[in-house]
Amino acid sequence: MAWDFQELFRRHAKEIARALRRRGLAEDVAADLTQDTFLRVMASPPGEATQNHNPRAYLFEVSRNLSINYHRRQAIDPTVYVDEDDMIRVADPAPSVETLVYSRQMLRQIADALEELPDKTREAFILHRIDGMTIAEVAERLGLSNTRAWELVHRAYRHLLLRVE
Repeated sequence: MAWDFQELFRRHAKEIARALRRRGLAEDVAADLTQDTFLRVMASPPGEATQNHNPRAYLFEVSRNLSINYHRRQAIDPTVYVDEDDMIRVADPAPSVETLVYSRQMLRQIADALEELPDKTREAFILHRIDGMTIAEVAERLGLSNTRAWELVHRAYRHLLLRVE
């Protein structure tokens, strides 16, 4: 059997989706089941005995069976639709384990990179980025010019960018 699935999809997909919506399915569910219909037929096409079979009728039969299965699943274990506000209340605000591990690795790399810097450069960077001081405040604190304080902070940034993945 050599059905042209692209042509069949082009000709019948909208019609199948409409039929599924008439069977009481939501538009997104009907679209999913339409795609599932074509995937199912592509994965296991009808046998040779049905070589002269009407492809349109076969596709509709498969989609109907899929909709029946969907309704049965919904009767057993209904899908609960949750709006965005409910998701915010349900979602765990804690970071995932992967995020924690990644963050710890990044902090370790940053700490190691900061240790490699000369004392004044490291101190200027920490005062500016960690303590939140302005460049002028950093310069005054370290007894440097504003330009020199900015150069040290900038040098620390470049070093961190090179050293931290």
